[in-house]
Amino acid sequence: MAFAATSSSSSSSSSFSTSFSSRSISSKEFKGQQICSFRPTNTSRRRSLKPVFADLKRNDSFVPAAATSIVIPEVQEKVEKVEKVEDYEKLAKQLEHASPLEIMDKALEKFGNEIAIAFSGAEDVALIEYAKLTGRPFRVFSLDTGRLNPETYKFFDTVEKHYGIRIEYTFPDAVEVQGLVRTKGLFSFYEDGHQECCRVRKVRPLRRALKGLRAWITGQRKDQSPGTRAEIPVVQVDPSFEGTEGGPGSLIKWNPVANVDGVDIWNFLRAMNVPVNSLHSQGYVSIGCEPCTRPVLPGQHEREGRWWWEDAKAKECGLHKGNIKEEGGQVNGAAHTNGAVVEADIFETQSIVALNRMGIENLAKMETRREPWLVVLYAPWCQFCQAMESSYIELADKLKESGVKVGKFRADGDQKAFAQQELQLGSFPTILFFPKHSSQAIKYPSEKRDVDSLMAFVNALR
Repeated sequence: MAFAATSSSSSSSSSFSTSFSSRSISSKEFKGQQICSFRPTNTSRRRSLKPVFADLKRNDSFVPAAATSIVIPEVQEKVEKVEKVEDYEKLAKQLEHASPLEIMDKALEKFGNEIAIAFSGAEDVALIEYAKLTGRPFRVFSLDTGRLNPETYKFFDTVEKHYGIRIEYTFPDAVEVQGLVRTKGLFSFYEDGHQECCRVRKVRPLRRALKGLRAWITGQRKDQSPGTRAEIPVVQVDPSFEGTEGGPGSLIKWNPVANVDGVDIWNFLRAMNVPVNSLHSQGYVSIGCEPCTRPVLPGQHEREGRWWWEDAKAKECGLHKGNIKEEGGQVNGAAHTNGAVVEADIFETQSIVALNRMGIENLAKMETRREPWLVVLYAPWCQFCQAMESSYIELADKLKESGVKVGKFRADGDQKAFAQQELQLGSFPTILFFPKHSSQAIKYPSEKRDVDSLMAFVNALR
């Protein structure tokens, strides 16, 4: 301001005193002239500064005080908008041993109406129950792919009535679905993998739904899929999708039951007497679209009821694709030691013979054998191989004195192409029986991998 410049010069001060003494001006008139001489010409500026000048009193130091009291409104507004960035890795560690109810309460408290529960029509009803128990308002959304079981649609209606809520449904784009079906048919996923169909019917609709949120809540658990979900935290920055503000890191993903076992989830559902999908009583555990879901058989992992025609590593539809790590990174059953990946093997017992490439080749080429062999083609990271480990070991112990050799051949990695071409490998695990007097290996056709079913297969052929 002009006044600050004049207040620093002694000559100007002398001139000011001479001028002042030559006129007989009252104190009241002088004060009025001072204030008027510093009124800004801009109207909006005048409104902003008026409160500061309105309280000024006549004293020798009022000019510096006025100068230091003025705060530019625009700058102040920007300062107020600065928000503290949350460290979600740190928060995940703090909540690692918290209960699902505590985690749910934290999520709803933090994000309010900008967070929603993803409900699939299966055990995710536990999430809704936890949300209700917090006493906070909550939102629920679901993806209607157009291919769900009738029982699932009925369950949606039951849940809405039980909790007095309205589920926010998201649907796939009709044009995209029409293009896929016209080009490849209704069941193309049986032939070329489920990823394309899931992308059209699930992933893209989910992406649109999440664009309107800052956070979402899922029912992921570590024990659901050891190959892809073993390391999920209770809260994380979503690695795949974007939220309202857009860009990487704009969406937060909460997994309140990440550390809860499936058995405990079901104990909770029974204790709270909440409605459940009737498909569960028919042997379904993990429930998705009708053509891609079937009951789990004895000896199978719960996720094996989904996309059963594919390898174990493909048991994600894309909604949680951030869980899947590259082959060179850490996978299920793998641990890092000084940067190297060391995989824990399975079927480790003296009753089972570990065959190398040469061993399995020689066994397959023999036209006559001294004894029949039962061999499993496996991958140690495969959760379905892991699920049958105990039954296969028990079977090997029972066959010790029977004259039937029991073996294993690791058929992933560099050996996978060979196993597919020469050993009938379709997906892991594949079980082969090599008869005593036949060169042709017989593939076990069933997915029942309990001891009794495997023993019946062996007894029928030896």
